Amino acid sequence: MIKGVLKTWKEDRGFGFISPDNGGKDIFIHISALKGTSRRPVTGDVIHYQVAKDNRGKFKAVNAHIEGVEILEGKAPGLFQTRKGIMLTALAILVIVAVAAAIHFAA
Repeated sequence: MIKGVLKTWKEDRGFGFISPDNGGKDIFIHISALKGTSRRPVTGDVIHYQVAKDNRGKFKAVNAHIEGVEILEGKAPGLFQTRKGIMLTALAILVIVAVAAAIHFAA
């Protein structure tokens, strides 16, 4: 495993760049490389990772984890730990409010 510091992180896009401790070029990391972590990464986190080439021949971090952050082996992430989960929850609340309003005004 290689160790580095998360130099940048774009939460809205789910990716960032790691500055390797041993020097060299920054390494791209996608949120999918951090499967099973109990929280999302933030700038300044120490990341342990392996390097692989993507389908365009560029290097990226894989099999990564955040130092000191629990890995949830075999557990699905909580509903509010993924962007999809947050969006689905917000949509469900909007539907419930709309149905309640329709029932209230129909009566």
